[in-house]
Amino acid sequence: MSADSTTMPPGRPGTDASGASPGGRNLGLALFVIATAQLMVILDATITNIALPAIQTDLGVSNGNLAWIVNSYALAFGGLMLLGGKAGDLFGRRRMFQAGIAVFTIASLLGGLAPDESLLIGARILQGIGAALAAPNSLALITTSFPAGKSRNTAMGVYAAMAGVGATVGLLLGGVLTDALDWRWVFFINIPIGLAVLAGTKALVEAERHPGRLDVPGAITGTGGLIALVYGITRGGEHGWTTGLTLASFATAAVLLVAFLVIQARAADPMMPLRLFKDRNRSGSFGTMLFIGAGLFAMFYFLTLYMQLILGYSAIRTGFAFLPFTIGMGTAAGMSSKLVTRLSPRLIAGPGLLVGAGGMLWFAGLEPGSSYAGHLLPAMFVTAVGLGMSFVPMTLGAVSGVDHQDTGMASALLNTAQQIGGALGLAVLSTISTSAANDKLPDAASSLFRGQATQDLPLVAKAGEALTHGYTMAFIASGAMFLGGLAVTVLAINAGKQDHTEGAPPVHMG
Repeated sequence: MSADSTTMPPGRPGTDASGASPGGRNLGLALFVIATAQLMVILDATITNIALPAIQTDLGVSNGNLAWIVNSYALAFGGLMLLGGKAGDLFGRRRMFQAGIAVFTIASLLGGLAPDESLLIGARILQGIGAALAAPNSLALITTSFPAGKSRNTAMGVYAAMAGVGATVGLLLGGVLTDALDWRWVFFINIPIGLAVLAGTKALVEAERHPGRLDVPGAITGTGGLIALVYGITRGGEHGWTTGLTLASFATAAVLLVAFLVIQARAADPMMPLRLFKDRNRSGSFGTMLFIGAGLFAMFYFLTLYMQLILGYSAIRTGFAFLPFTIGMGTAAGMSSKLVTRLSPRLIAGPGLLVGAGGMLWFAGLEPGSSYAGHLLPAMFVTAVGLGMSFVPMTLGAVSGVDHQDTGMASALLNTAQQIGGALGLAVLSTISTSAANDKLPDAASSLFRGQATQDLPLVAKAGEALTHGYTMAFIASGAMFLGGLAVTVLAINAGKQDHTEGAPPVHMG
């Protein structure tokens, strides 16, 4: 499913079926289509975060189910990304890209119209399926639509930029749309964008199809097992760890995930080739990214709730408040991309994860009246610098030394690890946060909303203290996640400095 392993159609690289290279105008349109699609898919991971408080109030979403609005997208996206890439190999990359954008656009319409949390979560799952079809094939289409050389390098640079700025654009755009219009517009905005992308896909050049089979049993058991696991964690925190449904969820998850591994080991054409885990540095990179995703998703989630529910920030102010994180992440990632040619990956990522954990512990000191300039901003910047130092070494560790035909698969697995880690981490940390808050004040979130509606200021203050306590417990656990990633980095990754940094597709930062 790799862009690098795509078999080109007859003719020169970057030509169409007739052998004629697309004109400059078509190349410009192709770049617009791919870049816009990539931006839309990536920003959707964060654009909804900013609207969560408004969604919770409007639809009456419980604290426990609120995390599912984020997790349902991450699980479907991460769990089916490898299948989406394989579908592109078998049925055509452009065709699967078009199908993914169409599904994503329809799901966005359904999400914007959703009258309750169940239908909204269903729409988010459908969005994740669309993203899983579109994202892996958009990178591959660059190699079929752009001739080797300057134009392809430019396209790859723009693609990487979209992966980097997508999270930031999502936070800012989510704030503007929620404040100026309504939370439903964080979904409706995708409809004209999706239709424009679909209209422009004629400029993309299809690649040759490859023989093989779609690993549907692997997709069903793998994704189903993860959903059952996350549901068990979430339900256990709300209703008890020994209830029948909770135990049944964990048992189902165990059976499905074991079945998934058996299928991958025996299948002739598996969705996730286990050979990619034989190299300790590659496995270590996947494991570290799993922990990074867990802490990163939780940081965005709980900081958004803290700033809006406790500090009273508007949605747009919350979006702009995250800018120091983006600046710190970008700066540190640029530094680490230069350091990887001089230092071994664990000497860059290790200290970075330690700094990131320190930033999360700084967040753990938050109080209901903490200031932005004195507490939030510096803690955010420190965390971003630490994580920014970790992304590049992990990306290179995932693709370094891999067979040429498996480069795209290895990169996709790294992105999958981040998405799945984020979903699992958020399930665990939201359970910790909700339990800690409710220990201080039963049903703390509902108490806050009730106090605000009735102008009961003492209740608002008490609920704010309880919720803040829950958030700080989650931040401590997030710091522990980064330390877990540090342990994996130190114990598993022993590669030396990298001779070059080319050929590593970007990881979605957020």
